[in-house]
Amino acid sequence: MILVFGGTTEGRIAIDRLTEGGKPFYYSTRGEQQKVEEPLVQRITGAMDAPAIEEFCRTHEIRLIIDAAHPFAQELHRNIGVASLSLGIPVIRLERNYPPHAQDITYCSSYEEAVDRMLADGVRHLLALTGTQTVGKLRRFWQQRKTTFRILSRQESLDIACKEGFPEQQLIFYTPEEGEDAPISRIHPDAIITKESGESGGFLEKIEAARRAGIRIYVVVRPPLPPHFHLVEGQHGLYRMVRRYIPDYFPLKRGYTTGTCATVTAKAALMALLYESEEQEVEVALPDGEIITLPIESIERLSPTKARATIRKDAGDDPDVIHGHIIAATVELVAGDELRFLQGEGVGVVTLPGLGLPIGSPAINATPRRTITQELRALYPEGGIDVTISIPDGAALAAKTFNPRLGIVGGLSIIGTSGIVKPFSHEAFVDSLRKECSVAFALSPSRLVMNSGAKSEAYIKALYPQLPPQAFVHYGNFIGDALSIAQEMHFASVSLGIMVGKAVKLAEGNLDTHSKKVVMNKDFLHKVAYEVDTSSDTHALIDELTMARELWGIPYIQERDRLLLALLQRCHSVTASQLSPNTPIILHLISEGGETILSYPEKI
Repeated sequence: MILVFGGTTEGRIAIDRLTEGGKPFYYSTRGEQQKVEEPLVQRITGAMDAPAIEEFCRTHEIRLIIDAAHPFAQELHRNIGVASLSLGIPVIRLERNYPPHAQDITYCSSYEEAVDRMLADGVRHLLALTGTQTVGKLRRFWQQRKTTFRILSRQESLDIACKEGFPEQQLIFYTPEEGEDAPISRIHPDAIITKESGESGGFLEKIEAARRAGIRIYVVVRPPLPPHFHLVEGQHGLYRMVRRYIPDYFPLKRGYTTGTCATVTAKAALMALLYESEEQEVEVALPDGEIITLPIESIERLSPTKARATIRKDAGDDPDVIHGHIIAATVELVAGDELRFLQGEGVGVVTLPGLGLPIGSPAINATPRRTITQELRALYPEGGIDVTISIPDGAALAAKTFNPRLGIVGGLSIIGTSGIVKPFSHEAFVDSLRKECSVAFALSPSRLVMNSGAKSEAYIKALYPQLPPQAFVHYGNFIGDALSIAQEMHFASVSLGIMVGKAVKLAEGNLDTHSKKVVMNKDFLHKVAYEVDTSSDTHALIDELTMARELWGIPYIQERDRLLLALLQRCHSVTASQLSPNTPIILHLISEGGETILSYPEKI
């Protein structure tokens, strides 16, 4: 069993990740403000001291503790540390992202130090954004100088402030809608004080508001954690550390994309040139900003200005053709100030339009190009850099992929939008989907909103702002399975967001849209285009298609929309046939830019 201490954004991340394991776990919070309704979560409320934590862990056979509590919950961290050392239970600290210290901020190690500094600096009117629990800690200041405290709008917070003797007329209440600038412009302080609460604690928003107002900024730094805690940042770090201590917790192992591997090797090669070092492990940021560390296979300095590094691709339990194969990056410092991506062995060349890359360029997608550029420019901001990504076995492996159909010849693609490979397993995916739908039905039985993935979900959420986050689930490629589950659970209605690539496959009756099972059928597209009376120009464009999303480029908007609507109507017929006649379904066709261009029917 796992015990999580949460009540924060990080606690929610821990819930989301652990739920993927399909096993129950305990989630502890001091109060009941954070709503938690996931069926696998066994909720505990109420503060626990060290003996209580120790007793709970013994009684419930806890094997791992995850500390996802607020960074300033110092007493709780200490209690967790004492209990975990006594029992020999490992602790993972799911840490927040903290911006680097800035020169225009006065950092203080304690509230006592902060009071001394503010008095010495002559602060006349302070806006305190440190929370009601710190009213007493700042007493020495507010007894001498004008202070406005912003607190949460709840009776408990008001009672604490009044008990400390703070003047009620100098309290203001936190209102998320007004933002951070409004209270500053309303009361005109000459300084603010806040806690180093991290990005998820709204730290940057408070700092930027104070900077815009041109007032002093004082920050109380976060207290240190017990030294035996294992610190991780973000969901992927948590996933890896849980697997380390409970290897069988998650049914399938995640891996890393070719883009992440290429970024790691490119950075390792540049570090070898700049620092004459041969790192065994290298840190890089994933596209979402989370920092991960991966092992390097080899590093070789080829000359004073050129180095090569390699990594062995780990795709986890995903049946990736590159799993276990070498990905290499050669970095060379050259004249000029440009960073260029050059053609490497086993990396394909783009020969057709529609992939978002110049024809003739190496098949390195936009996200890997961006992450590689960010990592290298952070080390070498100016000067020319040539980056050559290669996969020695790439040409042979590419024959097992759909790259030749996409016009990528001579090798594989360097891809990955998240940097992480989630294992492709029909059984495991559907199992997870059923759990997600169970939670969705508990919270939103009137409507289930299905999306192919995170990208379409981000777009379609704006159409249903009243629904809880759990009402949105990802069907991936398994539309048929998702509809079957929705039917079993008797949702009152279903909404399905879809992008044009999957819509073309679904319209033809394919309920599993994975590229290993089905590819775009141009003959079918021609058939639908003839039925809606499109011009010869549209048929010519269909002949030249590399990817279905190029249908958005049909020059005649009315023809394009007639064709897309016909496809959407066919998708509706296919999906409706999987549901009860009493369960209406609406489909939303989403463009590459995130707009819902068409819905069919228009509403339900």
